[in-house]
Amino acid sequence: MGLFNRKSNASTATTAARPVDPALAALTGDYTIDPAHSSIGFTVRHAMVTNVRGTFSEYEGALKLDGKNPAVSTASIEVKIASIDTGIGDRDGHLRSGDFFDAEQFPLMTFRSTTAEQLGGDTYRITGDLTIKDVTKPLSIDLEFNGSATDVYGNERVGFEGSAEILRSAWGLTWNAALETGGVMVSDKVKLNFDISAIKNAA
Repeated sequence: MGLFNRKSNASTATTAARPVDPALAALTGDYTIDPAHSSIGFTVRHAMVTNVRGTFSEYEGALKLDGKNPAVSTASIEVKIASIDTGIGDRDGHLRSGDFFDAEQFPLMTFRSTTAEQLGGDTYRITGDLTIKDVTKPLSIDLEFNGSATDVYGNERVGFEGSAEILRSAWGLTWNAALETGGVMVSDKVKLNFDISAIKNAA
């Protein structure tokens, strides 16, 4: 079952003529991301030999799903940089500092989708604008739709998980230190990880 269709130059009339899956149409609506059952994290190479993993614990976001015309579905999210957590207080403080995110001056990281396409089955690519510090650049996120369900409290939920890779230097995160054995302390490549549960808003 698809949530997003590949955008094309086809006419609106052609798109409207496609049969609508009733189960897909039922997902239409506005959703709020549930941070208690979601995760936004990252993985980065440290000292060329191991990976450091971290998460952001404070964020809010929204999805607008249109089951009859999935290509117009949208997603947005705001992440509080100060909520970064790698499990080491001193390292988290360094990441919040001017060497990296400068959380005091730039407290939010944001993503706003612009397009969506279906790659096949329940796999999608969402493209939008990612803003970190004062830099905005396009980002594509590959996502898998995990389905929908009604939880024990009667909430209608949808779930997605996926990932993307960025070069942090493109967003002005350039701090590094050279190693005596060659290479650098922190890799430029960062993997972003998303596991999202969103609740449908009441009508």
